[in-house]
Amino acid sequence: MAFLRGLFWLVLFVVLAFCFVVLFQYGPQNFANGFQKEFARAKSFVVKQVEKVEKPKKQR
Repeated sequence: MAFLRGLFWLVLFVVLAFCFVVLFQYGPQNFANGFQKEFARAKSFVVKQVEKVEKPKKQR
């Protein structure tokens, strides 16, 4: 149960930190549009990092 509670707090922290960064960069007027842009940017970063890890495994 402690693991689930810790995981919950970690996920909540990441989500709130992401929302704070978007709010700080784009302001409250453009929050929804900024959230979509930053989410797409973060998603593409993660996909690129995963591709870098998978490429060496395919060459072996």
